[in-house]
Amino acid sequence: MSKFQKDLTQGSVAKHLIRFSLPFLAANLLMALYNMADMFFVGRFNGAVGATAVGVGGQVTILEYNLVAGLAVGGTILIAQNIGANRLENVRKTIGSMFTLYGIIGAALTVIMLIANPYIIRLLVSDPLAYPETLKYVNVCTTGLLFIFGYNAVSAVLRGMGDSKHPLVFVAIAAAINIGLDWYLCGPQDMGAQGAAIATVVAQGISFVISLVFLRRSEFIFDFKLKSFKIDKQMTKQLFKIGLPSSCGATLTSFSFMVLTGVANALAGIVGNTALSVTGKVNSVAILPAFAMQSSVSSMAGQNIGAGKPDRALKTTLTAVGLTLAITSVMLVLVQLFAGPITHFFIGDETGGLSPEVAAQCLEQTAVYIRSLSWDYLVVSVAFNFMGLAMAAGHTTFSMLNGVIASLAVRVPAAYLLGTYFGLKGMGFAAPIATGFSAIVLLIYVLRGSWRKSKVITPESQQETESVTVTN
Repeated sequence: MSKFQKDLTQGSVAKHLIRFSLPFLAANLLMALYNMADMFFVGRFNGAVGATAVGVGGQVTILEYNLVAGLAVGGTILIAQNIGANRLENVRKTIGSMFTLYGIIGAALTVIMLIANPYIIRLLVSDPLAYPETLKYVNVCTTGLLFIFGYNAVSAVLRGMGDSKHPLVFVAIAAAINIGLDWYLCGPQDMGAQGAAIATVVAQGISFVISLVFLRRSEFIFDFKLKSFKIDKQMTKQLFKIGLPSSCGATLTSFSFMVLTGVANALAGIVGNTALSVTGKVNSVAILPAFAMQSSVSSMAGQNIGAGKPDRALKTTLTAVGLTLAITSVMLVLVQLFAGPITHFFIGDETGGLSPEVAAQCLEQTAVYIRSLSWDYLVVSVAFNFMGLAMAAGHTTFSMLNGVIASLAVRVPAAYLLGTYFGLKGMGFAAPIATGFSAIVLLIYVLRGSWRKSKVITPESQQETESVTVTN
């Protein structure tokens, strides 16, 4: 068995979850922190205008990544189930296909989005001071899409094999570089949001290159030779079958957040943009335990479903729900108590060209929005882990539909109605309402038990390929 490969089908469920999720949580915490570093340094030196540029620009960048993020999700699930079934040749074919597809799609998407970005930003930001800063940030980040795709592809492969420790090392390298460059480019060089974007792209690029060099020199299952980067028809079909719904769901969910930004801009202008931008960064940290557990459930339950152990997969999910609720409850209390200081930490005292009155409103209303939205932390603890079980079984179309309906059909209308009558405080409560709807649907799905039948490894497909063993 490769040193990157971990058997998650035996032993203590809770111990596996904690051991697997902690490095993943730490990796995503570091990633969130260096994304927050962008806003911290830009906000400190450019005020609400800079914070808006990073926040809104980050939404567009996430949308760009989510267009193909499903390939990473599909790769993790496909690799996890094939590892559980000991079909290692299919693991190699999956890795080769995923990297090749990422390279082709990433290059094409970079060109398309560089053309489209000005029009997208114009719909989201009306303030004349914030628009050019936001566009600069997005354009620089777009040029680094291939690095972002590459890092996430490496992480998806390793997590599918049961290894969450090495992705932590790679993201730690990126975080250290990014924070150092953020300070230098936003402070002494006074490059604003553009400097923060350059720091992010350089950090991701260096981390990706280091990860490739490390894997090539290690006893990894994939050799990274040029001849191995090819698209396998069967594995590609499986990747898209599993991953395309996830991509569509993630993209439409990102689109819903962009719609919310448009609603906030229409209702409150730069104040609304600032509130959503800062809260987005805070939220990205607060829901990390739920996100880490979801990914752990996808990998661990995927291996168990592939190995024919659905009861253990369910136990994994329920254990993850309990662990996540314990952590997010603490997050909720902290945000409720310290929303004001948290807001001031990101925005600071610089006005960025705004009047003192408007700058003060940005601080006050951002704290209000953070408090109302933070109730969502408890609900995502349930919804995300049940979603992880659905994805582990390959039921990504169901996951997509559930997420899209909750985001577009529930959260956006609720945000508009509540925002119209109760302001940004009302908009914030739309999040737990939408997630609560999603959690109820997922609970019904889990109770029905259709997830017990994998859509990736079936009895018929199990006989198609001989198991291939490797020795170190």
